[in-house]
Amino acid sequence: MRDFDQAWPEGQPAPAADAHPNQFALLKQRRFAPFFWTQFAGAANDNLFKFAFTVMVTYQLSVGWLPPALAGLVIGALFILPFVLFSATSGQLSDKYNKTRLMRFTKDLEIAIMLIAAWGFIMGQVAVLLGCIFLMGLQSTIFGPVKYAYLPEVLKERELTGGNGMIEMGTFVAILLGNVVGGLVVAMPEVGHQNVAIACVAVAIVGRLTAARIPMVPAADPTLRINWNPFTETWRNLQLAHGNIVVYRSLLGISWMWFFGAVFLSQFPSFAKEVLHGNEQVASFLLVVFSIGIGTGSLLCELLSRRHVEIGLVPLGAIGMSVFAIDLYFASRGLPEAELMGLSAFLAQPAHWRIMADLLLLSLFAGLYSVPMYALIQLRSPATHRARIIAANNILNAIFMVVSSVLAGLLLALGATIPQIFLAVGLANAVVGAYIFLLVPEYLLRFVAWVMTHFVYRFKVRGEENIPTTGPAILACNHVSFVDAVLLMAASPRPIRFIMDHRIFKIPVLGWLFKLAKAIPIAPRAEDPEAYEAAFKAAAQVLKEGDLLAIFPEGGITKDGTLQEFKGGLMKILEQQPVPVIPMALTNLWGSYFSRIEQVQGKPTAMSKPLRRGLFNRVGLNVGAAIKPEDVQLGALRERVAALLGTS
Repeated sequence: MRDFDQAWPEGQPAPAADAHPNQFALLKQRRFAPFFWTQFAGAANDNLFKFAFTVMVTYQLSVGWLPPALAGLVIGALFILPFVLFSATSGQLSDKYNKTRLMRFTKDLEIAIMLIAAWGFIMGQVAVLLGCIFLMGLQSTIFGPVKYAYLPEVLKERELTGGNGMIEMGTFVAILLGNVVGGLVVAMPEVGHQNVAIACVAVAIVGRLTAARIPMVPAADPTLRINWNPFTETWRNLQLAHGNIVVYRSLLGISWMWFFGAVFLSQFPSFAKEVLHGNEQVASFLLVVFSIGIGTGSLLCELLSRRHVEIGLVPLGAIGMSVFAIDLYFASRGLPEAELMGLSAFLAQPAHWRIMADLLLLSLFAGLYSVPMYALIQLRSPATHRARIIAANNILNAIFMVVSSVLAGLLLALGATIPQIFLAVGLANAVVGAYIFLLVPEYLLRFVAWVMTHFVYRFKVRGEENIPTTGPAILACNHVSFVDAVLLMAASPRPIRFIMDHRIFKIPVLGWLFKLAKAIPIAPRAEDPEAYEAAFKAAAQVLKEGDLLAIFPEGGITKDGTLQEFKGGLMKILEQQPVPVIPMALTNLWGSYFSRIEQVQGKPTAMSKPLRRGLFNRVGLNVGAAIKPEDVQLGALRERVAALLGTS
C-alpha cells in the first residue's frame, strides 16, 4: 500500500494545479471585484439613507402624522413592500436582458432617487423621503435577482462558495458602515441634513462607476415573454423551483434564516435597553457583533468546504444557531436591575461577555447556514430560470421577515420577555432544521460526510477536477470499508446514487444513512434474481436522468486489503446506458476502524477497537480521467484503479 503523501501514481496524468484563487484573491479580478464593490456601495447607501432618515424623523423633526414610535416600522415596511410586489417581474427582467446593463441601469436609477432624496433631506420633506424609501426598495428589488444570477455566470463551481461568502460578508459590513455613518452624519449640528444628502449622492455615483467596470454577461433567455402579473408569475416561479426539491427546500431554508435573523435584529434596541440596561451605544454594539459574526461565518464557508458547494455545513449552522440562541436566553435572564449604562460600563461586567459570545456565535453559524444554500440554488437552478427562482426567494424572504415581526410583536403583547422570544426562536429553529433535513436527506448525508472527513479522517482528494459537474457518469471505485460511500459523497459536489450490497443495509446507523441516500441494494442473482434485475433497472434510470452513479466493481469489501477482481455488473449497466466511467481509488483506508482487518473466529471483521489507528487518520481519494463508454473493459479498468491506488 503506497503512502498517502507519495507522488501521483506513475502512468497517470498529474492533477492540474489549483487555478482557482481563494475568495480574497477574487477582489483582484475584474469578473468579481467591480461587482463586489457595486453591491457593497448599494447596501451601504440603502442603510445610510434609511438610518439617517429614521434618526431625523425620530429625534429631529416633529411630524404629527408619523409618530417616532412608528417611524422605523413604516420605513422598513415601505422598503420591503417592492420586494413583495415586483420581485417576480424583476426576475423575468434579469433572465431576459443583459445582466450587466441591467445592473448599470439600477445604479443610474439609484443616482436619480438619491438626487430627489437629497432635496428631501435639505428641505425636510418627510413625504418625499418616504417615497424615495419605496423607490430604493424597488431599485434593490430589481438588483437582487440579477446579483445572485450573475455569480454562477462568472465563477466556477469551486469559487461559488467563496464568492457568495465574500458577498455576504461585504453586505453585512456595508450595512454596518451605512448605519454608523448615517447616524453620525445626520447628527451633525446645522449641516447634518445637507451632509447626508451629499453622502447619499456620492455613494450612488461611486456605485455607478464600479458598475461600469463589470464585464458583460449576456441574457439567459432573450426570447422570454414578460408576465406583468406579479401574483401569477410568483406562483409560476415557485413551481419552477419545486421542480428540483433540493432547490425548493433551500429557498424555504434561506427564508427561515431571514425569519430567524429578523427576530434578533428587530429586538436589539429593546433588548439592549430593557434587558441589558444599556444605552444606544450598547444597541449599536449588538449590531456590530452580529455583523462580525455573519461576516466571519460567511468567510469560513470556503475554508470548511474545501472550495466546493458544501451543503453539509447547513446542518452544522442550524445546530449552532439553536445552541447559542437557547444559551442567549439563559445568559440574559435574571440580570439585575441597573441604570442605563454606556458601552464601557457594559463591557466591564463579565456576565455580558457570555451574551456577546452567544450573539457572535449564533450569527457566525447563521453565515455557515446561509452561504452554502445560496450557492446551491445558484448551482442547481437552470440558467434560463435562475433569476426568476431567486426572485421567488426574495418574495419568500420578505414574507418571512414580515411574519417574524408580527409574531414577535404578538408574543410581546401576550407578556413574553425578549429572552423568552429568543428561546422560542432557538427551539423553533431546531424543529424546522430537523424537518428540512429529513425532507431533503442530502443535507444530513453531506453533514455526516463532512464530519467524517474533518473529525474522523484527514481526507485529501486528488484529481477532483475529473469528477464531472454536469451530466451522467459511473464512478468506479475500489471497496475497502463500510464508509467508502460516505467518503465519495464528501468528494463530489453533486449527489451520488450508489449500488451497494444488500447486506450493508442491515448494519445499524450506516444502513439507515444509505437508505436516506436512496442507495440501490443489489443481491446476487442466484440469491434473489428479482432484486438483481431491479438494481440494474434502477441504475440505468439514474444515468438516464443525468445523475452520477457509483459502483464498487469488486462486488464486496476487500477482506485482505488487496484489489479484487472486477465483476461484470458494470458492463451490464453500460450496455443499457453508455456513459463515461470515472476510475477512482480510496487510499490508506485499510486497517481503519471501518475496514475488515480484525480476525474474529477466523473471519475478518470491522468496527472493533475504534482507536486502533488513533484519530484523524490520513486517507485519500485519487480520481482518474474519464474513460469513454466504448473503451471500457473490465481488465483495463481494474488496471487503471490499481495504478491510482499505487499497486499496479
